[in-house]
Parts: sequence; structure tokens; C-alpha cells
Amino acid sequence: MHELQVTERILNIAVKHASGHDVSKIVRIHLKIGELSDLEDEWIQRYFDYLSEGTLAEGAELAIEWAPIVLGCEACGSRYEIRREALASPECPKCGENDCRLISGREYLVKNIEVI
Repeated sequence: MHELQVTERILNIAVKHASGHDVSKIVRIHLKIGELSDLEDEWIQRYFDYLSEGTLAEGAELAIEWAPIVLGCEACGSRYEIRREALASPECPKCGENDCRLISGREYLVKNIEVI
């Protein structure tokens, strides 16, 4: 159900930006979604198809780019990608410390919108 709320926000953003710009149809919406967002692309598209009925975005395709999980080491300042499975004990590959912060991996954003 998490996908429904996120998808509704994505649709609202796309329609808001397309409105008032002489757009007849939104064809594709390019998204960047973090691997930790727990969103599933199949469900996002299904909900989008349902929610977009009767709008400028009806029938639009969602093109999803998955953003990796990136941590920043508090000890040495390096940034590094990590797999979800390794988050339980995130060790910096440069200095070996495990004091880190999340830089990216939870985001979702509309990168661009293709229109006609």
C-alpha cells in the first residue's frame, strides 16, 4: 500500500508541472528511486495506471532508475556503496570503521517528464 501514496504524489507532481505548459499528454515519467525505499516498480506502474485515468498522464510509462545505497563514513569521510544485506554491519572499505550515515538509498524523485 506504500506504493499507492508515493504513486499519487508522483502523478500530482507530473500533472502540476505539465499543466499550463501547452502539454496535451504526458508520455513517460523518469523516476529515480532508492533501493531502500521498499517500492516495487510493478506496483508503482499498476497504481499509476489506475490513478492517472482521465488525466494528462493516462497511459504514461514510468521509467525507473534504481539508486544504490550509499553510506558516508564519519571517521574518514569516504563514501561507498553497500548492499542491503551488508547494512547490519556496515564497515567502511577505506578505514574499517562502522560509524556511518546514509547518503542515498531512500529517495524517490521525478527526474524528468516526456510530453507531447
